[in-house]
Amino acid sequence: MSLRLSTVILPYRRWHEGGRTAWTRAEQLGFHTAYTYDHLSWRTFRDGPWFGAVPTLTAAATVTDRLRLGTLVTSPNFRHPVTLAKELISLDDISGGRVTLGIGAGGTGFDATALGQEPWTPRERADRFAEFVPLLDRLLSEDAVSYEGDFYAAHEARNIPGCVQRPRLPFAVAATGPRGMRLAARYGQAWVTTGDPKLYENGTPEQSVHALRGQIEKLADICAETGRDMTGLDRILLSGFTPDRTGPLRSLDAFVDFAGRHAELGFTELVIHWPIPDSDFAADHKVFEQIAMEAPAQLR
Repeated sequence: MSLRLSTVILPYRRWHEGGRTAWTRAEQLGFHTAYTYDHLSWRTFRDGPWFGAVPTLTAAATVTDRLRLGTLVTSPNFRHPVTLAKELISLDDISGGRVTLGIGAGGTGFDATALGQEPWTPRERADRFAEFVPLLDRLLSEDAVSYEGDFYAAHEARNIPGCVQRPRLPFAVAATGPRGMRLAARYGQAWVTTGDPKLYENGTPEQSVHALRGQIEKLADICAETGRDMTGLDRILLSGFTPDRTGPLRSLDAFVDFAGRHAELGFTELVIHWPIPDSDFAADHKVFEQIAMEAPAQLR
């Protein structure tokens, strides 16, 4: 199976000042999926423009025809399954069934406190995520849902007519720990990782490859334990957070080497950031477009 190439377009530009152009160009370049981050604000972009993920993807759906669209990732930090399900069903309808939901447990960034709450501990995030995903699965695949849990509730929540994609739109579950991986194995159509965050600052590319191999082996063990056929579970690497950083975008050859090494590990999709000048995602846009147009043929 060839390695699919996707991109992630951060929602920092006004739609009519470059925002729309990026999404239409992503389709022209042949990317499999164009994702965006689902945050209220994010890291160094906090004091600048930043737009909502679902409205951005809705707008992108109206100016593209073939490109898949998605979040990397949505989290419980400021989302509730009932309202999120309604938005996703609407987005899936508008796009004609082209939406993938990247979903994760969330972190301790600005989203964790924007609603006035104290940041949840890792255990609390994992507990909420373990309830969030199954409930969202039901809300997206059943006409009416009632549920009373420790963290979330739904009372006769109606979601008619449901998703265009049946039985629901696909989940790409981000996880590195066993609890999250079990959710990926049970509910996911894909699993997502950014690598080992402990290696980002001082690790080496070789150490990162070793860590990613270990993650995939752990995922395979969990799939075997739960009876999930791992060949039906896509493995997605969101690049830019390994020790390589933006190095693979220096040239076509550098990228093909990077992508090839990770395809050998078992990844089926590689996501690269749309270049953003004067940021951690700065890259030569001409090289980026060359990679988009020429790399997939070399990775088959």
